[in-house]
Amino acid sequence: MTVIEPTAPEKLWTPANIVTLIRICLVPVFVLAIVSPWPEWVGLPGITLEAKRLIAAGIFILISCTDWIDGYLARSRGEVTDFGKFMDPLADKILVAAALIALVELAVLPGWPVLIILAREFIVSGIRMIAASKGEVIAASWYGKAKTVFQILAIILFLIKDSLTFNTAGAAFTNPMFVLAWFVMVIALVLTIMSMLDYLVKARKLLRGVSSATAKTTPAVTTPEPPMEIAALQKAIDERAADVIQLAAAKQATISTAESLTGGLIAAMLTSVPGSSTVVRGGIVSYVNDVKEQLLGVSDEVLSRQGAVDETVALQMARGSLRELRTNVAVSVTGIAGPTGAEPGKPVGTVWLGCATQTGTHATLLHFEGGRQAVRLQTTLAALDALKEALQTVETR
Repeated sequence: MTVIEPTAPEKLWTPANIVTLIRICLVPVFVLAIVSPWPEWVGLPGITLEAKRLIAAGIFILISCTDWIDGYLARSRGEVTDFGKFMDPLADKILVAAALIALVELAVLPGWPVLIILAREFIVSGIRMIAASKGEVIAASWYGKAKTVFQILAIILFLIKDSLTFNTAGAAFTNPMFVLAWFVMVIALVLTIMSMLDYLVKARKLLRGVSSATAKTTPAVTTPEPPMEIAALQKAIDERAADVIQLAAAKQATISTAESLTGGLIAAMLTSVPGSSTVVRGGIVSYVNDVKEQLLGVSDEVLSRQGAVDETVALQMARGSLRELRTNVAVSVTGIAGPTGAEPGKPVGTVWLGCATQTGTHATLLHFEGGRQAVRLQTTLAALDALKEALQTVETR
């Protein structure tokens, strides 16, 4: 008899969310450090203006590092929450905006770069509001992540540059720090504009009044998969499954699966390899939400609010397989194989892949093209790749 433990609702005060809120609370500390005459307030007149700016730069770097910390905590603990998804980018925007405005206030930076950056944020926020009102989700591209990184680097360089003094304009333009600061700022501005244009392109149908609901009225045409493509995928899967079994046996590690759209295909490919019984403990085919919830411990609240094709679901599925089957490595997949089942922001071929070990859990968003068979096979190959990569880092007694 299987004892099913009750699943707790999604927690709000996770370590990752607490770090995010701390980052927001530290923004006024940075602003005071750079703008106010705090050395005089605390009786330290020996701290020069240049030293004060360097201290402010150190505080800014420290606050910026918490962005990586909360992201790592959320992914490794499988505690990616809606609150975190909302607050994390908001915290970055508050920090960057506060720093830029402070630099303008101190006449370190002219106002026009700040205007470009803030205008982009207003435009993108407006596009997201329109998308949300129509049930759409516009995925962020690498442009957005890159522009945030370069904006932070540019701010740090301008804070450090401001601690330097130049007697003439020519001396400033020949100083490596001055040139580097402006070079990085120009890259940040280019990426800022490109990320805004990327959002506008992705939202062009929404801005014309066309939503996914309208698009669904057009019947989808499915194209048969080319036999050669399927054969190549199958051959790659057979080879990768053999690699996984061989590596697991060498490491004396055990593996398990939790599958939704693949319906047991990953476990079938693994167990087709001779000798797999020494390392494969089993798999759970959680094709419907009830099984995900009852056998793998996936949160019913997450399933009802976010659907089965979700990062948190993949993380909880992988952890559930690891826990229930008592293995060293577990892989999970949940997605839309087609030809039907597409949702707003989740087209056919959208797959979340989770991987869990005793030291942590992570999930990856994948997008595959082709018909139902091709999507299932590509998902299986990706899951085997994830197992192989995880096994390379697993330490067993």
